[in-house]
This record gives sequence, C-alpha cells and structure tokens, in this order.
Amino acid sequence: MKTIHLVGILLLSALFSCATDDTATIYITDNSVTNNTSGNNTTTDCTTILAAVYTSDLELEPFTCYTINGPVIMATGTNLIIPEGVTIYAEATGAEVYIAISQGAKITATGTPNNPVVLTSNANLPKAGDWGGLIILGKAPINSVTGSATATSEIASLPYGGTASNDSSGVLRYVRVAYSGGAADGQSENNGFSFYGVGSGTTVEYIQAYEGKDDGVEFFGGTVNVRYVSVINAQDDSIDWTEGYTGSITDAYIKQGAQHDKAIEADGYNTDFSNAAGYYSKPNVSHVTIIGLGTESNPDSEAVRLRAGTQGIFNNIYIQGYGEGFDLDGDLGNNPTGNGVINGHLHVTNVSFVDVTQYVQNDTQVAFSETDFLTGISNATQTNYAVWGANWTLE
Repeated sequence: MKTIHLVGILLLSALFSCATDDTATIYITDNSVTNNTSGNNTTTDCTTILAAVYTSDLELEPFTCYTINGPVIMATGTNLIIPEGVTIYAEATGAEVYIAISQGAKITATGTPNNPVVLTSNANLPKAGDWGGLIILGKAPINSVTGSATATSEIASLPYGGTASNDSSGVLRYVRVAYSGGAADGQSENNGFSFYGVGSGTTVEYIQAYEGKDDGVEFFGGTVNVRYVSVINAQDDSIDWTEGYTGSITDAYIKQGAQHDKAIEADGYNTDFSNAAGYYSKPNVSHVTIIGLGTESNPDSEAVRLRAGTQGIFNNIYIQGYGEGFDLDGDLGNNPTGNGVINGHLHVTNVSFVDVTQYVQNDTQVAFSETDFLTGISNATQTNYAVWGANWTLE
C-alpha cells in the first residue's frame, strides 16, 4: 500500500485556526490500479489519504483508487477535487471514517456515467454501516437558529447554517456512496449524503446512496437543489429533510429493501431543538418513483411521512407497494402539518398509486378531505430511471 505523507495530521480542534492562504494544492497520484466498483477487490495498491484536517486543496488523480481510515476534513477555503473514475475505499470501522466538507470549503466531484466517483467500504464483504459517509456543510439558512448563528453537525461537530441562500459548496455529479451510515451512538448516525445548510449555489446531480445503514440522503435545512437522485436499500429513510429545507428534489428513484423505514420522512423543523427562525421546510419535489416491498409482505409500511409542520409542493409522484401512501402527523400547536394542506402550502398534484391500501392517513388534528391534499390521482408517470440511472448506479 502506498501512503502519501502530507502536511501532517492535525487535531480536529484546530480546524478553524489553520492557515489556508499560502499553502499549495496537494496532489495525490497513484496510477498503479484502477478500481471502480462497490463490491471490494484488494486495496493493497491504493494510495492512502491520511485522516487529517486539510488546509490546502486536495486533488486526486483520475481512474485511481484511494483508501481512508478516519476523518478527512476539508477546512474553510479548500477544495477536494475528485475526477472521474476515482474510487475511495473507507476502512470498515464505522462512524469515525467519513469525508466532511466544512463551511467555506468545496468539493468538486465530477464523475461520468461510465466512470462515476465511488465512495465505498474496503471490506471483503461490505455491508451497510461499514463507514460514515459524505458530509457537506454550508452557510444557507436553517430554522433551528436565527440570523447568522450556526448549528453543529451530529457527526464531527462542525458548524453549519447562516444567511447565504446561494452559498456554494461545489459540485457533485455522478457520485455513488455505498455501505455508509455508521452510528456513533443511538442519536448520532451518518447518512449516505448529509447536506447541512447547503446552499443553492451548489450543483448536485446524479447521486446514489446504496445500501446505507441510516438515511440515504438527508437535508438539514438549506436551499440546495438536487436532480437525479437514486437511493437503493436504505435501512432507515431514503430521503429525509428537517430544519427548514427549502430547496428542490427533481427526478428521484427510491427502492426499499427488507430493512427500511420511510421512503421520504419530512420534518418542518428539528423537534429535538426548536423552530427558532419561525418557518417550516417547504421543498419542491417532482418526478419521484417510490418502490416498496408490496402490501402482502409489508402491509403496515408508509411511503411518505409528513410531520412537524412540514410543507411542500409535490408533483408527479409514483408510489408502489405500501400500506399507506402519505401519512400526515401534526397538531394544533407547533406542528401545524394539517394547516399546510388547508392553506395550499402542502399539496400533491399528479400522483399514481399501485398496490397501495390507503392513499392518505390524516393524524394532524386538522380536518381535510383527500382531495384537499391530492389532485390528479392516477396521472403520474415514473421518473425515467432506466435512462438517467444507466451505467453509473447499482440496484
């Protein structure tokens, strides 16, 4: 195994005191092997990226494999550059192996359909939860704090949130995260992709979370818009949002496995803290296909849970194989999910149900009819996953 010794391993507590102005880009190059699968071959000849806080740009070599065995954190002002064909193998030791892009840093991960960027486990028999995942932290608004204040991420305790709605954390294009979701404890778990206060200036398209232990993709506030999202066999929720997320999700394909929770779990705010800013999540969600296990084998399953006052405008949603299509939870106080239906801030237009027992379950304490919430039943078409997911995804 080749190890490139860089500027040293820095203590995590030094993250925001590190100088970044005068250091050159670090290039990590090893053309000895090309390895781009989520199943694992030997990583003996891969280059090691040391666990460290990086205060300079870190540029990887195309069509090359790398390994990580701890936190890789990009400090403010840096850029992690990952070109096509790169595979990064994470040591299968759980939550403390992850890649984090701090506020003010960027990631430029630009795979292609035939040569995606793959972040996966190094285990011979990889499984969900082997490692942490990808964490991106931005300066866009979140509702758990007010003004320019920041919150702290569950994993790595890094700041996120602010007032820059159009903040950019870089580019993710054709990126797959596999076997992630390692848990630090009962309350803190990694996801495949964790977007903390990420802004709309960030480009996110063609991403896949595959075989994760926790959520596939989770949005902690922010305004980022994502397109072409694949989540396969997430053991918790496939897509999750909270803390006032107001971006958009366009063209998503969700397929749930034997162990799963919701396809979409949506919170208006983080109920473990408060809605300090006084607004609720309200993303635009369109062209989504959700495939469950079927009502015969899983009659109590829920495809989409909407709670804690979340709002959202949904269009062209296809749901197959669930006991309930949409479950709405709320009350007459701080969790006014039902009010969103009445005032038009929570609505689904063009939806199709196949093998779904109950379309809508109303547990909000607010009376509304099914047609207040759903219009255009049986009008939805599936997202064209066979085309946009071709070659670079696993299923």
